[in-house]
Amino acid sequence: MKSILAGLLILFLAACDKPVIKRALPFPTPAQHDLVVLTVNGPLTYMTDDSGMPGGLEHDLIEAFALELGVGVKYIVVPPAEIAPRLAAGEAHIATAWLNSPEEDDEQKATPPILQSHDILVQHEASLPISDREELQGKTIHALAGSRQLASLRTLQKSVSGLQVVEVGEGDIFSLLESVGSQKIELAAIDSTLIDIATQFVPSLQTTLDLSEDAPVVWWLGNKPNVELMARVSGFVENAQRDGTLARLEDRYFGHVRRLKQADVVKFLGRTETMLPKLRKHFQSAQALSGLDWRLIAAVAYHESQWEPEATSPTGVRGIMMLTEETADHLGVSNRLDPRESIIAGARYLNTLKDLQGDQVREPDRTWLALASYNIGPGHFNAARTLAKQLKADPGAWYEMKRILPLLAQPKYYERLKSGRARGGEAVILVENIRSYFDILVRHEPPYQPLPSRMERVVGASGDNPGLKLKR
Repeated sequence: MKSILAGLLILFLAACDKPVIKRALPFPTPAQHDLVVLTVNGPLTYMTDDSGMPGGLEHDLIEAFALELGVGVKYIVVPPAEIAPRLAAGEAHIATAWLNSPEEDDEQKATPPILQSHDILVQHEASLPISDREELQGKTIHALAGSRQLASLRTLQKSVSGLQVVEVGEGDIFSLLESVGSQKIELAAIDSTLIDIATQFVPSLQTTLDLSEDAPVVWWLGNKPNVELMARVSGFVENAQRDGTLARLEDRYFGHVRRLKQADVVKFLGRTETMLPKLRKHFQSAQALSGLDWRLIAAVAYHESQWEPEATSPTGVRGIMMLTEETADHLGVSNRLDPRESIIAGARYLNTLKDLQGDQVREPDRTWLALASYNIGPGHFNAARTLAKQLKADPGAWYEMKRILPLLAQPKYYERLKSGRARGGEAVILVENIRSYFDILVRHEPPYQPLPSRMERVVGASGDNPGLKLKR
């Protein structure tokens, strides 16, 4: 009897030593199972705006894949170091974290390449540019914990004597870049895809030395992925390369950031300190009345007039929002040079142009198309929509319309349109620049949250009737 018990005890202890293997998640289906995705915070992967709406290039691409499957998505945001173990533990179907292809000896399965990028060194423009790896001897470079850049630097340490690498565990990539811009740190490593965005937010940066070769960006699927899921997602990635899905997403996130020059960004940031404080209340009043983000309205105003209330163009448009006399009369503006009147009227007008886009046009394209219409007028914009349909382009997609609008200046196109010639190329530049100014303001200026009315505050404080809400 004792021998039997001893044998059972040995078997029990042996079983305890074995790792617990979780069963793989079932294939996502419309009525039963969501697609579960591991991801990390970042502008390329997954981020939320002030209203809590998610975005990011990989996020949007996953959403397109889920739409193809007809399923919902559950995102699990984790530190980069947790991606591999949690995927191996069967906690998700896919990991999307701007990941490299697995090593040859790694059993990790992955999709075909989505994009190619490499790691690059950034430093302050006032510092002596580093152009050779030998110049890194004795230098200190900062990189985010768990990032591909940190891995590249660890590899580089083996061949560069005295190179110090600092692993930054707090903050995001923009906080790291701002530390370089303020010269709190000397050097940092970032993904090459972020170069244009980085210099838009921190114009004092310069990119210098490539720290790695181009490498593919892929999604990981774990060691033993569902065979059907692997085939579906691999096919989706390959199709996204061919059918323009990926190109449209790249344009959505990066297409506008290459237009502003360093001097433009520096001037804009300077005016946010000197001129914006006097105008902020008017932009926020316009948000309260129109529902548009005050920072978007401010970005439109800056592009139109550089925030000069008395600006006047040779064509007769005037004021901080550069309204035509006809538009101002239609909106009941008595004085186009009054900044408050002009700003509120401009926001109302932009809302009207958004409404004209049609219910089928989704954000953010709806706003960008309305901005183009703000520049060239509804008549010319409608002509561009007609031209888009003739050329088999989608008139409700900014990615398509930014190609169509410049054609309004070419005789072979505008001669067939009733509205005649228009400077559609200028409308494209306006929209792209406003997008950049808006991005910068979102980074540097907090959202506006109107205080409740006096009656709401009194009722809420008294507790007499917490369900009663009286608004102005």
